[in-house]
Amino acid sequence: MDPVVLRNGLVLTMDDAHTVLPGADVLIVDERIAEIGVGLTAPPGTVEIDAAGGIVMPGMIDTHRHLWQTAMRGYGADWTLTQYFVWYYLESGRHFRPEDIYAGNVLGALEALDAGVTTTVDWSHGLQTPQHADAAVDALESVPGRFVLAYGNIQQGPWEWATSPGFRDFVRRRITGSDLLGFQMAFDVTGDPAFPERAAFEVARDLGVPVTTHAGVWGATNDDGIRLMHEHGFMTPSTIYVHAATLTHDSYHRIAATGGSVSVSTESEQSAGQGYPPTWQLRDHGIPVSLSMDTSVWWSGDLFSAMRATLGADRSREHLQAHERAETVTHVHLRAEQVVDWATRGGSRALGLDGVVGSLQPGRRADVVLLKNDASPVMFPILNPYGHVAFQAQRGDVHTVLVNGRIVKRDHRLVGADLGKARADVERTVEHLIATMGEDAWRKGMNPDIPATKVLDNPYTYTEWDAGSAQWKHTPPPAG
Repeated sequence: MDPVVLRNGLVLTMDDAHTVLPGADVLIVDERIAEIGVGLTAPPGTVEIDAAGGIVMPGMIDTHRHLWQTAMRGYGADWTLTQYFVWYYLESGRHFRPEDIYAGNVLGALEALDAGVTTTVDWSHGLQTPQHADAAVDALESVPGRFVLAYGNIQQGPWEWATSPGFRDFVRRRITGSDLLGFQMAFDVTGDPAFPERAAFEVARDLGVPVTTHAGVWGATNDDGIRLMHEHGFMTPSTIYVHAATLTHDSYHRIAATGGSVSVSTESEQSAGQGYPPTWQLRDHGIPVSLSMDTSVWWSGDLFSAMRATLGADRSREHLQAHERAETVTHVHLRAEQVVDWATRGGSRALGLDGVVGSLQPGRRADVVLLKNDASPVMFPILNPYGHVAFQAQRGDVHTVLVNGRIVKRDHRLVGADLGKARADVERTVEHLIATMGEDAWRKGMNPDIPATKVLDNPYTYTEWDAGSAQWKHTPPPAG
């Protein structure tokens, strides 16, 4: 890769001091940021990109996205969380073949890069077999972004798939420590007092792998799961709790005390019903925050939407509470600068990559985004750069994206992306699902009925544990 310099941009470094540098250059050499300053001298052969009138910022980081579901873009626009569970957990999700995982992952990964999201956690809970997992990695490796595969399987108990020889073999074969492909284990804790998930946590501990878990999801995972994790010593600084929207102070205290972080998916929490976006609670307890988009089966795949929705939800609650007291808010607590930090630095901290990406500093990996759109009247004037990123910018303003010093988008177009093949692969997935489900079921799936199951109390197909009746009906795994 040739050296690259972005010239004369408004640089949001997102360093510890949140330094803002107007009219500055960012020089990239050998995958890393070499220098930031005004009027830099670049080595011969450097690719020059005019950043004047634009904002140069770190690549954004999404800490929770189900990329395999991208082939179903917009299909569940009117779903509730319960309908999502019915379609993916109970019924149609099991129809996804390895090639369907591949198709969704490629499309979702390209969508992320196009929107300036340079690191994405692929919360991949559709990995029914190691072959599905191989397809997921093949897809991520075919796209020039930075990804973390969060391995999961909603069709089988985590104590089963995590302890299987196939899973161990997959980790040995495919997880090689590459800078561009991280690894997590992704599973939920139902609250069953027998704590069968312990076996999966022990595997994660043995492998030295972080765990990411949907916590504080109304009707599915709540305080009992957090308490069990804590009492058994499985809450760590690397644990990411997704949503965390319906927890009590006790659970937030446990997360704060053990150094974990929360991935807030505001659009998801608002629309699907996991609970009210918990940023105000996280702020009160000093819990670190990152942002995520969850799934394109409902929402967009860009973090501009996440920042905007997060500010709106936090401020709306603050105003409503003040009005209930016959007061008015004079200064908001959550500021645009904070959510831009959550979309960049928050993600790097959560993933243990804070010295690698998430900020523009010499020596860091060159994951860089240029927001510039000379054809748009919305890109000027830039008076408050954080406000501009959070409220004004959108994916169409992403001019240039670099990952590890490599240009993957320039002049508003992805570089080297075979969108024709990606489209054809996704079309085959849709054709397969329609043929398997039938035309009527496919159409009905956009507003599925709720079957006579325990889905309202327990969406997990692999257990009959019902928190409402507090009865364990599934044979727990053998001790040890």
